Amino acid sequence: MTKGKANFFVFLIVAAFIVAIVLASALTFATQIAFADSNKFENVGKSAYLVDYASGEVLYARNEDEKLPIASMVKIMTANLTLEAIERGEISLDDDVLVSENAANMGGSQVFLDKDSTHKVGDLLRSVIVASANDSCVALAEHISGSVENFVVKMNERAKELGMQNTHFVNCTGLPAPNGYSSAKDSAKMFAALTKHPIFFEYAKVWMEDFKHPSGRTTSIANTNKLVRFYEGCDGGKTGFTNEARFCLTATAKRGDMRVIAVMIGADSAKNRNMAVSQMFDFAFANFENKVLLKSDDLIENTVEVLGGKQNGVKLGVGSDLTAFSKKNSSDSLELRFELPAKVKAPLGVGDVIGKAYIVKNGVVIKEEPVVVKEAVERRSFYDAIKDAVRGWSTQIAK
Repeated sequence: MTKGKANFFVFLIVAAFIVAIVLASALTFATQIAFADSNKFENVGKSAYLVDYASGEVLYARNEDEKLPIASMVKIMTANLTLEAIERGEISLDDDVLVSENAANMGGSQVFLDKDSTHKVGDLLRSVIVASANDSCVALAEHISGSVENFVVKMNERAKELGMQNTHFVNCTGLPAPNGYSSAKDSAKMFAALTKHPIFFEYAKVWMEDFKHPSGRTTSIANTNKLVRFYEGCDGGKTGFTNEARFCLTATAKRGDMRVIAVMIGADSAKNRNMAVSQMFDFAFANFENKVLLKSDDLIENTVEVLGGKQNGVKLGVGSDLTAFSKKNSSDSLELRFELPAKVKAPLGVGDVIGKAYIVKNGVVIKEEPVVVKEAVERRSFYDAIKDAVRGWSTQIAK
């Protein structure tokens, strides 16, 4: 073989090798893209829902009204009813709860409560929110309503009040049972109610701890919602899993002034469930924002005159933050408008409603909030009038 032919042969081998590498790289890249596409949140699970907490704007929805088993996400309502009972003063976090045989014998996730042992409401609730403890759920239900059956009636009544049209509870744990179901949209609604209680967030951020029993033994518990540790801004959630429901999660995350709630039902693995909810959060924070136009602790500049009061003016504000939801970098026009009387009569108490505040977006009212009194104004008495007269008279003499 001549030297020229040998060089040409080497060139062909090198060229073929380079082409093979390029084709292999392209095939690998295409496979990676296909894998990434198949694992986007739009392709995970049976049902999904993403909503802005403040405005209620739906950012993503898929089969959101489909009736599905949701496993331990049922405990969202159990925890909510417990916190609402505390808020009403019917029970307290420090109440002692006697554990029944029924509660102690619950299967699934648990903290292994002993029959006839006594625990505080707060400790049981904490174990429900952190570790999804079925035995603690039953103990709380029996303490609040006398029986699980009575508690479940309250769960379904509260669901109707919250507008949950595709939900029917049959127990307080989410363990498999006929005719028990909910939907992604309904799960978001009951979770939004739960997040109104600050105690929920206090418990939901716990990562790992020991649950202490009266006998002295401890049960180590860990948060079932891994996103509270591994997703920036996630500060609460409730997982669920049964063979029927598969892997479920309702969670919330907040960045800046924006909080969103994401729901995933029926994923094929915990990894894909967590990934999908994380991607839903990413989608929300990358594309949308909530602009706070007026905070609840801000005072409104006003010229409302108070008749017959110890002072002539009144401090006013709104009961809740006035926020406007919009896409990022949008050209929407936002403004605040107020509807206030020229005069009001004393006395005025904190929280009294005397007007309205509106957010106007592109010329259309999109939200309103009552304008309330932030500092009480007492009625001016006859003696106050005398004091003012004497004070004025004394001032004239001094001049």
